[in-house]
Order: sequence, then structure tokens, then C-alpha cells
Amino acid sequence: MLAEWSIAGKRRQMRRSLALLLLPAMVLMPAACREQPKGAIKVVVIGGEPKLRDPALGPLAPGDAVLLENVAQGLVRFDASGNIVAGLAERWNVSEDGLSYIFRLASTQWPDGRKVTAEQVAKLLNRQLATRSHNSLKDSVGAIQDVVAMTDRVLQIELVAPRPNLLAILAQPEFAIIRANGGTGPFKVVANGGPAGELRLTREIASSDDAETRHEEVLLAGASTQNAIAVFAASRSDLVLGGTFADLPLTRAVRLPTGALRFDPASGLFGLVPLHSGGQFDSPDARRLLAQALDRGNFVSGLGVPGLAPRPSLLEPGLDGLPGVTAPDWFARPLVDRLAALRSQAARLFATTKPVVRVALPQGPGANFLLLELKRDWGALGLDVAPAQDPSTADFALIDEVAPSSSPAWFVRRFRCGVVPICDPQADQLMDAARQMPVPAQRYALLVQAAGRIDDAQLFIPIAAPVRWSLVSNRVQNFAGNRYARHTLTDLEQQSTSD
Repeated sequence: MLAEWSIAGKRRQMRRSLALLLLPAMVLMPAACREQPKGAIKVVVIGGEPKLRDPALGPLAPGDAVLLENVAQGLVRFDASGNIVAGLAERWNVSEDGLSYIFRLASTQWPDGRKVTAEQVAKLLNRQLATRSHNSLKDSVGAIQDVVAMTDRVLQIELVAPRPNLLAILAQPEFAIIRANGGTGPFKVVANGGPAGELRLTREIASSDDAETRHEEVLLAGASTQNAIAVFAASRSDLVLGGTFADLPLTRAVRLPTGALRFDPASGLFGLVPLHSGGQFDSPDARRLLAQALDRGNFVSGLGVPGLAPRPSLLEPGLDGLPGVTAPDWFARPLVDRLAALRSQAARLFATTKPVVRVALPQGPGANFLLLELKRDWGALGLDVAPAQDPSTADFALIDEVAPSSSPAWFVRRFRCGVVPICDPQADQLMDAARQMPVPAQRYALLVQAAGRIDDAQLFIPIAAPVRWSLVSNRVQNFAGNRYARHTLTDLEQQSTSD
């Protein structure tokens, strides 16, 4: 019985569960003594081989995103710490009313040697914003009214309402400035790849006094999680990017160098969304029951991610315009004190049938651990939980997404009608009003109201923040976790100045 578990017993059970979930193919390997590194820095992104892909075609795979942001920079880009720095634009100004952003482009060329012009860049950005575009962040820049070239090197973005977070969105790889033959850097892809088929990225950096030029070279590849971890543990790569909660337990099956496993303090959404209107969970009462029965603290403790906290509501602390996020009253009471009432409620809601909750989850031992947690927590209510073999049959699916900015708009608009199967039209009206609102305080108030309606109807069952991890060797000095979980490949060996 859940109510009879001791804290120590729960921790032992979590450790046993995680141990059983580790794939037998992962064997314990000693961390090799790392020799003095030479040559190109070797970077592996978990997933498929990186490809230059147009963001207008749809969501980017992790490797594609890393490649794009490093060879086809946007108007601005992120530094190692997630700060906004110059990209294709060497400088920019924002009007006092916040409705106009003016960018001056650097004097540079496309890979074919032709000059980059503001007219070309405006056309490429407008293509990402067009009705036919499937850019995954298009909705986040819905306040853009027009992108126009003012001179050969000056570009203006006009807005219908102020957007303090616009630069963070434009720094994302979804707004890389890319043509058919590539982008403008900071790296370029050279013809001769690495010995194992990796992409070879190079760049030349002139010193401030032009006395010498520094050369940087990176070999970029994609790999499965198991292979990425094994190659790093054997000292055959310097940096692994793209880890999530689903594959995190695999890092504990290998002896890694001290301090190699790093986590981003990622902002975003991690929780369950209902998939079928008219189904057995198309009821706010049923969804609230499931949300309140989750032992989020147990799951978070089992993952062992520093700073990760349980979350009971859609919005997270620290978002722009929010003085604070108030947790619902039930969240302050231990689950063991609420369990009897939750069981009684489940008996009333499901008096005639005992439903099976089918959940669509990714592959991996971390996802298997989450499934075990759901089975235990919802099983305590008398419900069965099963993985959905076919996503079309699932009652709930996992959302595991990093927010592209610190605006609460991205969080609430993720649940607008037409995007999720079960929605609240009145919340949509509040979102639409917020998009047109010129006064920031009033805009944030409308977004908070929309989030409240989403929480009240339990259109999302929050669990925690998304987990993003990397493996970082001692050779990589300029690496810092950040809320966007974006990591530039520039200056990796330079001493970080983020402290």
C-alpha cells in the first residue's frame, strides 16, 4: 500500500526500478585516462546525422538544430551561457514603443561568395512566417507585422504589439538565415569530412589587433544514446549534446569522468496532455483526479537531477511579467494524506467500468521509469495503466519541450484550439486578446487568466521542467547550462567568462 511506504523504502524501490530499466547492452566501462587533446573538437549529438534542413519544412531534429545554429546563424544568436550576441546583424536598435526592431547586417558573403543583402534576408525571414510555413516557432512571432529591407544592409521588423522576447526567438535555430547553399556562419562546412564520416566545421577568428588569426575546427556527428555515451567514456569525443530524461539512466551505467554529466536549468513543459475528446478522460474531474494522484516528488527524486522540482501548474516561476506562481491548495498536502479522498472520488467517477489509461511515451529507461510511477500512482486509485502501442489509441501523450523564451505566451499558446484535441475556446479568446494588447502588464494579466482556465480544466497534467543533459570533457572549457538548452560550438576551448 502506498500509504504504508516509508521514505527509505520508497528510495530503495526507486533505485531498484532504475537499475532494472537499464539496458543490458550498457556495460560498466572505466573512464579512460584522457591524453592531451589534439586536433578538432569532436561533438556528438544524440539522434540522427545532422543535416542542413529548412525550418519552414517542420520541426528540427536535435542534430539539425545544432548544425543550423552554427553554420546558418540568425540575425542574433546565443553565446555559451544563453545570452544574446550578434549574429548576421552586427548591431540593432529597438524603438521606444517596442514596435520596431532595426538591424544593421554585417558585411559578409554567402558560401558562394555573393554579398548578403537586407532584401535577401527579409525575404528568407518572411518565408519562415508565411502561411504555408511549418516552422515550429512561427506562432511565437505572431506579433510580427512585416519584415522589410530599408537599405542594402539595414532591416526592419515591425510589430503589432511590443515583444521584449523577440531577440530570444530570433536566436533560435528555427530562424536561421539559410539559403540552398548554406548560411553565413559562424562556422562553414568544408568538403573533407572527418575520418568516421563526421561533418567538419571550421572558422577563422581574427584577433582584435589583426596580428594573427585563430583557427577553430569541430567534427560533428549524430549517434544513438548508447553509442554517444560509450564513445565519450572511451575518450573518443569531447562533447555530447541532446540528452533527455528518457535516456538519462544510461549515463549511470557507465563510469564517467567526475563532473562530465551536466544539466541545463531548462525552462518549458514536461507533462501529459489528453488526446481524445469524448473519451473516458474528457472530463475535467477525471483529469484533475489523475493530476492530484501523481507523486511528482518521487519521480523527481528518482531522476536525481540537481534543481529539478515538481510542478503542479502550467506556468513556471520566473517567467516575464509574473510576480509569482501560486500552487493549488492540494499540492501543499502530502499525497498520503489525500489518498483516501482520491480513491473515493475514483470510485464515484468510474463506478461502472475500470478504465485502462493508455499513455504514449518515448523509448528509453527514463520513460520506462515514468511509466512505472504512473502505474503505481494511478494504480493506487484502482486504475490500470498501459503503454500505448499505437499513439492513435493513447489517452495521454507526453509533452517534453524547452521554451524558446521566458514569455508565458509560449506556455499557454501550446494548448490553443487546433493544436491540442481538447481545448478551451474562452482561453483562446484571452490568448488572442493578449496578442494584440500593447500594454505589457495587461497582456501578462490576460495570459495568466488563460493559464488559469487551462489549469482549471486540467488540459495539461504538469509534472516538472524538461530535463536536458550533456557530457562535457575537460577539454571543453566554455560550456554553460542555460534555460534554452542551446549550446554554441564556438570558442569551446576558451575559458568561460560566465562566472
